Amino acid sequence: MRASDVAISMDTVTEDMPAREAARILAAQDLPGLIVVDTAGRPSTVLAGTQVLRMALPSYCQDDPALARVIDEAAADVVLAGIGNRTVADLLPRNRPGLPAVSADATLLEVASVMARTNVPLVAVVNRDQVMTGAITLDGLLDRILGT
Repeated sequence: MRASDVAISMDTVTEDMPAREAARILAAQDLPGLIVVDTAGRPSTVLAGTQVLRMALPSYCQDDPALARVIDEAAADVVLAGIGNRTVADLLPRNRPGLPAVSADATLLEVASVMARTNVPLVAVVNRDQVMTGAITLDGLLDRILGT
C-alpha cells in the first residue's frame, strides 16, 4: 500500500489567513493541526492546535489552570477573543518546524518512519513540484497499518 492510497484531502491554511478562520477549520476537521501552504500550494509547516490554544487562552488561565474555573462555559467565547485580529503567521512559532512530506508512491512504513522521526502527526503527500495532493494523519495511518 502506498501513501496515495491512504492520503485524504484536507483543508489547508495560508500564513495571511485570519487565525479565527483557521481555528474554525481546525475544529470542523477534528485534526491535531492544519497544514500551512504557500500561494503555490506547497506545504511549509503545521499549525498545531495547541498553538491556537496558546494564543487564544488568557495568560492567567495558562499560568494557573485553577483560574480557568472562574470562566463558565457561557463565557467561553473569551477563548476566541484572545486571538483578536491575528493571522496564522502570528500563531506559528518562531522556529517553525518544516512539514514532513512524502511522495505519493511512498510506502506506509516510509510514512510511519517520517512521522516517528519528526514527531509530527500529519504528513503531506506531494507531487513532483512539491505541491500538496493530500495528507496522511497519524490516526489514518494507524488504521491502515492495524487493519481497523
